[in-house]
Amino acid sequence: MMPFVRTPGATAASAPGAGDMPPLAETGGPRISVVIPTHRRPELLSRCLDAVLHQSLDPRAYEVIVVDDGHTADTQAVVDAFRMRSSVPVLRYVRPRQGRGPALARNVGWRAAYGRIIAFTDDDTVPDRDWLANGERALVPGIVAVCGRVSVPHPEGSRDARPTDHELMTRGLETAEFVTANAFVRRSALLTVGGFDERFQRAWREDSDLQFRLMRDAGPVARSPEPVVLHPVRPEKWGVCLRQQKNVFFDALLYKKHPRLYRERILRSPPWDHYGIVALTLAAPVLWALDVPGSAIMSLLIAGSGIGRVALRRLRPTTRSPAHVVEMVLTSALIPFLSVYWRLRGAIHFRVFYL
Repeated sequence: MMPFVRTPGATAASAPGAGDMPPLAETGGPRISVVIPTHRRPELLSRCLDAVLHQSLDPRAYEVIVVDDGHTADTQAVVDAFRMRSSVPVLRYVRPRQGRGPALARNVGWRAAYGRIIAFTDDDTVPDRDWLANGERALVPGIVAVCGRVSVPHPEGSRDARPTDHELMTRGLETAEFVTANAFVRRSALLTVGGFDERFQRAWREDSDLQFRLMRDAGPVARSPEPVVLHPVRPEKWGVCLRQQKNVFFDALLYKKHPRLYRERILRSPPWDHYGIVALTLAAPVLWALDVPGSAIMSLLIAGSGIGRVALRRLRPTTRSPAHVVEMVLTSALIPFLSVYWRLRGAIHFRVFYL
């Protein structure tokens, strides 16, 4: 088993949290524990809890654990408000004692859980009324984990049939192999693999890493279209794609741990076009200094055409609204440089040859 960083624990609000605690389900408690990590998004959490607490499954059969990774009073107030409405199903609020990130938050949640099945979702989802019942049914004997279906609805009020670049990225959840926005995992399997690797400090690749380790060390991981959660597209500020480039820092860690599976299931080859654009741009001032201005200009022209191809590739399936086109062109000029920077920085940090 590969090493991982263990959770430093949770506050007293989490109550039991020992990883080797026998599930309460053995003595007639909840069969399923729903774990919802959240970070300073009380409105989204409220929407999610409203759906989770009104499942068709017997409310005595499951509990809900909200892990407040943002350590805010607003989040606790949301949970307390729902608690006042009903005592069934059991709703618990926990905070990690230290550390940040969804991987750590989910570890704190499932380690505090009583159920034999851990149902993971995120605070920005809206689970279907039969989500838990269908997820429990899909987790048949011999299967250690099931990923359900994530449905991304068309944004309300949008008149354009084509999505924005951000909407298109969110829709990628619909075809992802395994995402913790909708996953059911046996607690025994989580104990076997040690849970999530907390070195994944952003919501990126930590679910693929768990999937690969479950497959290797615990047993088969399946997909089912029956357990459904909606994942509405969240509004984002201009240039969200630039901020998301930081995610690929953790691709290096996933590649280090699972090089074959990474190339088979995540990214078959490095983004050579990004590397080419960066190399040609950096070569231009060197060529100019060497008194080869023609080659310097040619280098910049080829790099520019590469940026144009990146922009066209991103625009082809997305909306043609003027504001979106401008955003795609401008951000496409920066993405190759940010992508290469974070890839190489991740490779250096995790000490792996990764491009």
